[in-house]
Amino acid sequence: MTIPVVGRLRLSDWPFIFVSFTLAWFEFIVSIITTFLPTTLIDFCTFLTKQIYRFTTNPITLITKTKKIDINDEENIKYSYIKSELTNRFTKKNYDLMIELLNSENIDQMVSLFGYEIETRIVKTEDDYLLTIHRIRGKDRPSNGKVVYLHHGLLMCSEIWVTMIDKYQNLPFILYDLGYDVWLGNNRGNKYSQKHLHYDLNSIKYWDFSIDEFALFDIPNTIDYILKETGNQKLTYIGFSQGSAQAFASVSVNSDLTDKIDQLIAISPATTPHGLYSKVLDILLKSSPNVVFLLFSRRVLMPSCLLWERIMYPPLYDSMIDISNYLLFNWKSKNITKLQKLSSYAHLYSTTSVKCVVHWFQVMSSKNFQMYHDSNSSFSGLNPISYPLKNIKVPIHLIYGTTDSLVDIEVMKNQLPKNTTTTYPVHNHEHLDNLWGDDVYEAVFKPVLNLLGEDVDRVYARLFRQNENTRLIENIIRSDETIVVEDEDGEILSNQSYLKAVNKNPEDQLPASSVNEYERQQTIGGNIFV
Repeated sequence: MTIPVVGRLRLSDWPFIFVSFTLAWFEFIVSIITTFLPTTLIDFCTFLTKQIYRFTTNPITLITKTKKIDINDEENIKYSYIKSELTNRFTKKNYDLMIELLNSENIDQMVSLFGYEIETRIVKTEDDYLLTIHRIRGKDRPSNGKVVYLHHGLLMCSEIWVTMIDKYQNLPFILYDLGYDVWLGNNRGNKYSQKHLHYDLNSIKYWDFSIDEFALFDIPNTIDYILKETGNQKLTYIGFSQGSAQAFASVSVNSDLTDKIDQLIAISPATTPHGLYSKVLDILLKSSPNVVFLLFSRRVLMPSCLLWERIMYPPLYDSMIDISNYLLFNWKSKNITKLQKLSSYAHLYSTTSVKCVVHWFQVMSSKNFQMYHDSNSSFSGLNPISYPLKNIKVPIHLIYGTTDSLVDIEVMKNQLPKNTTTTYPVHNHEHLDNLWGDDVYEAVFKPVLNLLGEDVDRVYARLFRQNENTRLIENIIRSDETIVVEDEDGEILSNQSYLKAVNKNPEDQLPASSVNEYERQQTIGGNIFV
């Protein structure tokens, strides 16, 4: 039996709808209450969740950071592990670096851990939003004269490109050291771009934007700024998820961008996602924009996530993200190690507008990559305008995971120009695996480097083997390292060479020349479910 007017909803769906509305309003109320809570009470909540998590399956116990940690100072830092056998899976220096990335407050602090700096620039869009973009700076190296512009996905910011514990599993660092001029973009409304010349941040007018504004203003205005500053005629655009969709939309309606972009490299691209894994939520959120606006308001989407991130013990917070991703998208996150999740998930969420998410649900519902549609009725005679993707003349390269529930690759191939679009499947990868997976260099970055015209063997020799005695990705294998594992009282539980620990498992040994050696050393169970 169906309900009149709503149509697609059945009576059995209404309990789920009621629960969804209840949880949404509960989160809203809790976020207001906790805003006024004293710091001591928030710290107590963090302590309490930590104690609960200690009794779950295969936890990692983190130190409490009381002072700035020098990742090169290994004598004055204590670590406590519930399961000491985990210490055979990663080095102490990697653990230190993970802690630093986890606690970094901004991208400046993050890149400084790897010896780089951030040059901050402000771009004023034609509709008066102020966007912060970042330029990678570091040690002197020969420039190849090429410019690369990387752009993040939905609910993200530029930080997502530099969260990997291993230096050269961060694409910006690889490109910079190869001589590229590397720029990282930010959408209006995210952590680094919350300013307008006329609208107040808390006003509905400020948050009245969707993918259309990204395509019409943010992307072309940022590209113009970068080319003006560098003096280059063209750049290479690399987008992750929504960052690729924004570029497709922008190039399709801004014909002058054809002469400013030499190629579009889309990692985990999205134009017409399948929809949510949860059928009830999928039907509910696609039914009407008003439903989403009622749940989340017409301003910023889920700002309380920032609060939960602050008060929750990090491994438990990561578990909540994994569970949410599984329920929404059927992602199991097996290719991202537990250690890596601690540093990456801490920088996963950034703010955007509710209207932007509503726009995506319209796209998913219609299976058409269209502009935002204001009409609430399909009987109004007012039809949405589709982005003319077939008009794109810039070469497009799609790098997608074969198990990514958000990517409908066949639909995308039909939407994009056939003669200028190529596809590169990454087997057994989900959406986030193409950004933070343990094998991301081999599976994703090597194809990107090939598309940029780089010889990957020379890249390996230049970055990973500067001399015969240099290890692989720095400090993953450290023959002279001794691991000291202590309990919370300072008692030494084990004291052994890292290589000796590895050699206990002969099947894990690989030739020293193998670029994949680091992959075998970080095999911590990827799934962080409790």
